[in-house]
Amino acid sequence: MRVLGIDPGLTRCGIGVVDSHSGRKLKLVDFGAIRTDSDAPLEERLLQLDHALMDWITKVKPDAIAVERVFSQLNVRTAMATGQAAGVALLLAAKSGLPIALHTPTEVKAAVTGSGRADKAQVAQMVMKILGLKETPKPVDTTDALALAICHHWRGSTTEILKSAVRTEQTRIKKLKANSSQRAGRLK
Repeated sequence: MRVLGIDPGLTRCGIGVVDSHSGRKLKLVDFGAIRTDSDAPLEERLLQLDHALMDWITKVKPDAIAVERVFSQLNVRTAMATGQAAGVALLLAAKSGLPIALHTPTEVKAAVTGSGRADKAQVAQMVMKILGLKETPKPVDTTDALALAICHHWRGSTTEILKSAVRTEQTRIKKLKANSSQRAGRLK
């Protein structure tokens, strides 16, 4: 499975792509950052982000997209810009028909380091170790995006498997009920 992790930001949006191989073994595919001009009008920046994210989706062909869930920050302006960037990412994932997962920063830290209170340096160290990298990806947004992809592989895929099993069981029960109703109708 290939996961495209997106650390949303309007000035700098981190991208990280990670494949899973044989269980929990993960492999780096690619990473980068999408930058927009802070002097440009908001609508142009969002459009630029839209085009760049679509290019990434087309290029790496992910099976799922993991986006950092926007949380309220002290700086409302930053939270708004992050939310707008996340909205672009979510819309593109939906248009592409790809499964979407939102992971909180605490959830990502816990999945990657074992502690939801880990700092950025600890997350970066674990991303390097997990993916077998010799140096920390730069800028930090790319490390965060890779951590999102890792989190989704380890937490999100389990959730998807469970949801799929529930859907399969619900379908089986509906068929059993339909067959039972047909038999009951023939007995009358």
